[in-house]
Amino acid sequence: MGKTPVGAARLQAFARGVAAFVLACALAGGGAPAKAADIDPQIVAAAKKEGRVTFYSPLIVDQVVRPLVAAFRAKYGIQVDFIRMDSDAVVLKVMNEYRAHRATADIFTTSLGIEPLIASGAIRKFRSANVDELPAQYKDPNGYWVADRIYVLEPAINTKLVPASERPKSYEDLLDPKWAGKMAWRPANLTGSTGFIARVLTGMGEEKGMEYLKKLAKQKVVLIAVSDRAVLDQVVAGEYPIALAMTNHNVEISRREGAPVDWIPLQGMIFSEQMGLTAQGPHPNAALLFLDYTLSREGQMVFRNAGYIPARADVPPLNPKLLPAAGGFKANVASPEFVEKNRKRWDDIFRQLFR
Repeated sequence: MGKTPVGAARLQAFARGVAAFVLACALAGGGAPAKAADIDPQIVAAAKKEGRVTFYSPLIVDQVVRPLVAAFRAKYGIQVDFIRMDSDAVVLKVMNEYRAHRATADIFTTSLGIEPLIASGAIRKFRSANVDELPAQYKDPNGYWVADRIYVLEPAINTKLVPASERPKSYEDLLDPKWAGKMAWRPANLTGSTGFIARVLTGMGEEKGMEYLKKLAKQKVVLIAVSDRAVLDQVVAGEYPIALAMTNHNVEISRREGAPVDWIPLQGMIFSEQMGLTAQGPHPNAALLFLDYTLSREGQMVFRNAGYIPARADVPPLNPKLLPAAGGFKANVASPEFVEKNRKRWDDIFRQLFR
């Protein structure tokens, strides 16, 4: 971190998350909370003087935002105002505030659009004490973003409708005529059709991948224009036996709560959610402190205990099998640059084949 301050579901899930976080901190530190490594005391002092920070994010509020905000406020006494919106809306709002010179947001997360934000000047470079703890693929070498979490896309199934003997074991199995009209996904979204098309083309190669997608289009995949969580809820309810592209940690959260769902470890795709700081945010020090806290072991434990996959390799998910090494499956890592370069094409393929 820099040496000088910058600038002048569900309430029950929330309660469980905070309780689990407190317990985890006690266990990790032998009774004392884990520390956010080497945070500059000048930044802490300046952040406390600012007193608050505004956070835009697509993260689910009761699942992880409230526990994270509560833990940060308990540690530093700083108020966090947050607004939840989809990634595209986060990017648009940050960009519009920058252009109007009326910034409200200090800090944000998004799974899409980080490259346009950098190009526009709407976000700024930063240094953070905990950035060095992240794997290289989960931080920007130029200092504009870091990953606060990662997620793996895989098919999800209703275990009552799809017994173990009938579970698809490969992409080819999804072409079985018995699944025609019975598979669903979120259209034109990274946690839906876009992400599925990305992993097919990346894993199979362009020629074989396009051949496969043309065959899949004949299966009449059902489009559900809601959040990925809402798509999963319909699978849980038995409306559809299969969701083609689902974040496996969300499936695991529901499975642990007793829902009849599971995910299928095919060759997946790992995406990250990027966290960054706005160029004109009115609380720059509090924003930097909140970012650094989020990346610390203490902050990443909040993500872990909410059921998410932390970006830090030394904070594994509750179920290590969510990741390729322990889960015994392959997955390509999609960098933000790779997503930005190819997203339009993936969406164009969706419109050509599946609309």
